[in-house]
Amino acid sequence: MTNHEKTNLPPKTCSVERLVTMESDVALVLQGKKTATRRNGRYADVGEIMELQGQSFVVDRVYIQTLGDLADEHAKQEGFESVEDYKQSILSYHPGMPWLPHMTVWVHEFSPVKA
Repeated sequence: MTNHEKTNLPPKTCSVERLVTMESDVALVLQGKKTATRRNGRYADVGEIMELQGQSFVVDRVYIQTLGDLADEHAKQEGFESVEDYKQSILSYHPGMPWLPHMTVWVHEFSPVKA
């Protein structure tokens, strides 16, 4: 992502501290099985640091994606085997939420901070 792209991002809608909060997701991040999270708002800037149980993770990329563009490789970033598994998990967290292919989400990709 270029500096131009970074500066064209809209203001954050939440803070990086709220990016990954569910215990099961935190565990997946700490195990290296979850390297991205999708949210309905922008929670972090590129380069921002997320702290989870004393470990630091840097936000590498932030971009918009539609649910219809999700592939199994994206579900694996989230710690799931397939888009269908990811979809069912999200819908279980948000009863009544529609899964619409044109719906957009903010993708936040992160990696461990190298010591």
